[in-house]
Amino acid sequence: MSQNLITQEFGIIIAAKNHNPAILNPDFLKYSGIVPQEWELVQQPISTQNLSQLAFTNGIMIVAEPTRVIFIEAIEQKAIKEITVAEIAKKYVQTLPNIQYEGVGLNPRGYISFEQQSAASQYLVKTLLSGGDWQSLGTAPMRATLNLVYTLERCPFYLTVSEAALRNPDESNIPIVLFNGSFSYEVKSETPLQRVTNLHQIIDNWQTDLSNYQEIINTKFLADLAAQKTVISDHLILNSDTSIAA
Repeated sequence: MSQNLITQEFGIIIAAKNHNPAILNPDFLKYSGIVPQEWELVQQPISTQNLSQLAFTNGIMIVAEPTRVIFIEAIEQKAIKEITVAEIAKKYVQTLPNIQYEGVGLNPRGYISFEQQSAASQYLVKTLLSGGDWQSLGTAPMRATLNLVYTLERCPFYLTVSEAALRNPDESNIPIVLFNGSFSYEVKSETPLQRVTNLHQIIDNWQTDLSNYQEIINTKFLADLAAQKTVISDHLILNSDTSIAA
């Protein structure tokens, strides 16, 4: 059982009006300098009328939709200096400055693991929730997902806490509790240049938000768990052969 927060990925979601998903393709990204020429795809691109998706072998995935573009990087085996998703998002915005960008979410995701699913459930229903008869309704133990909203000085912080499982290569599962966070920023601007400048300023704050997310989870949610060990370092480690199944 790991009572440490393992930070698995970091995402940047940019809300935009009338964004054309067809823009997203490997040639556009490479010839415009958004990603290096040597980057390789892990699978064939996905392209439909309302969605385009590119996944690279280095753990970065980009998804384009009519109302947003999503940049996600798996950071489990990377040092802070090796994380590049923020620079990719900034280059994308700078290359397409005339899109009406409206907001940005800086979204870290992490988890803690347990030896048994019941222990993960108990953490949610007993550690984070007050007991009562309302928990005993039904023929099976209640399962819970918490959606929390915090008003921070610089922006709202949204946090979803839920049960899930890590699926190992041998198809066995490790019970976990997920902590999905989102620091939500509004883009305030009147011109394309101002929008790009504002977006870059927000995205440049990603390391601070990642560190604050880890501190919030470790000090506010995990402080009472046994064998607490803080994992806020330059190296964020997770077995790359595992995947999360909700």
